[in-house]
Amino acid sequence: MSNLVKKWYGGHPLVWLLAPLTLLFYCVSAGRRLLFKLGVKKAIKVNAPVIVVGNISVGGNGKTPVVLALAEHYTRRGIKVGILSRGYGGNSSFYPRSVDENDNAEEVGDEPRLLASRSGCTVVIDPVRARGASYLVEELGCQLIICDDGLQHYALHRDVELVVMDDREVGSGFLLPMGPLREGMWRLANVDAIIHNSDVIPQFRHGVSPQFSMSLQPGQLTNIQDKKQQASVASFREKPVSALAGIGSPQRFFNHLKAMGLNLVASLPFPDHYHFTRDDIPNGTVIMTEKDAVKVASYAHDDCWFLPVSARISDAFFNNIDNKLATTGLVIESEKEKEDGV
Repeated sequence: MSNLVKKWYGGHPLVWLLAPLTLLFYCVSAGRRLLFKLGVKKAIKVNAPVIVVGNISVGGNGKTPVVLALAEHYTRRGIKVGILSRGYGGNSSFYPRSVDENDNAEEVGDEPRLLASRSGCTVVIDPVRARGASYLVEELGCQLIICDDGLQHYALHRDVELVVMDDREVGSGFLLPMGPLREGMWRLANVDAIIHNSDVIPQFRHGVSPQFSMSLQPGQLTNIQDKKQQASVASFREKPVSALAGIGSPQRFFNHLKAMGLNLVASLPFPDHYHFTRDDIPNGTVIMTEKDAVKVASYAHDDCWFLPVSARISDAFFNNIDNKLATTGLVIESEKEKEDGV
């Protein structure tokens, strides 16, 4: 798969051999969308607004920090937020399942485990997203659902659709399996916003929805075995460091560490949602993503650290989403109103 991914983003002519499969994929996905549009298939609407944070390409590109930023934004305003995830990479024996920070990532998935740890919100996993959303609202009393991925899961009605992209953008621009796209670039024009996990907002040839830039702000390096043990990035600049990343774009993480002045003697990329073993972790000082840290916590050695990051997105983005949600009847207090108890 890794060789195919390189061809997706490198424009390799051999991808044209997959054109018949891409045509089949297009027909199946377009037919499915049509069935929902005609009402033959029903999208289930739950009794709370739903925000879907997804993408039109395969692989991770920064959705989790966006979900966390939204969860923090609305929790501060007095709204009980529920986060819904498919639980990809986990093997839970039952659904819907509430996730907490002590759950095993191999059972619930790495991203839901991270979301439960960082957000302080109710997190539920369920591959049948409409069922999971109903559980969050009817059983757990959530007022707003933030769905981690699932843009193409039309069986769940959504009120806000957000697309997250990174500097790989749309690659070759082809649908699967010729390229990385789950849906065509036309989709970028009918979502509510596009968030770019990149320093640059690209110029598209066709009209697209409002675009916003996101920056990832690093926190303190945190020891995986003892989370109370934290250190500044500056204190690691004189050390030889091995970096490890099993995310959609490992090189983005490595570049981030280098930009902060760290001396990387080894950069070890792994596929997104990779199941690590003890042998994958080198000796010496190791820095990894927080998502990877939740998977290796039971066997990481004492000099393994993770770098937490938080998304920074403009107020204009949040105002845009606030206005959209207001049309659903959701009452959103300002931070001042919340503080004053109005």
